[in-house]
Amino acid sequence: MPTPVTTLDPRYSDPVAVATPWDETRRVLEKAELFWISTVRADDRPHVTPVVAVWVDEALHFSTGADEQKYANLRSNPHVVLTTGCNGWDGGLDVVVEGDALRVTDHEVLQHLAAAWGTKWDGRWRFMVRDGCFYDGGSPSHVFRVAPTKVFAYAKGDPFGHTRHKF
Repeated sequence: MPTPVTTLDPRYSDPVAVATPWDETRRVLEKAELFWISTVRADDRPHVTPVVAVWVDEALHFSTGADEQKYANLRSNPHVVLTTGCNGWDGGLDVVVEGDALRVTDHEVLQHLAAAWGTKWDGRWRFMVRDGCFYDGGSPSHVFRVAPTKVFAYAKGDPFGHTRHKF
């Protein structure tokens, strides 16, 4: 993935703020344990739900069952937004990723992703790979990759800053 063009938006930033470097934004994506995914239903209503995701090979990856609302939404509209951060006002970095969710079915890639899931949290996300899906003992989970088109980083505290990383 090429290095993004990074800019600070002065309209939403303190006068002394500087743009958050891409390396710092990427570190937040790598360490985050929970994201909120926004998808669009077939009738154009929004749908937002939490997901566990991993940042691997310069993209976010998440999984979902075929009977879940986000999966139904992705069948008609691949555009998604994934958000992570903290709900505190005076510190931290909130990150928003925009892109398209594309299904991953390659066995070797899924094995690589399953290993990444296994290293996060407390090891509770252990997946077996079979038939182009993840399995954890129950129904299959379909895996999606979101390569970012834009990433926003919102620095909170002193100073507040609004950074845009465009790919």
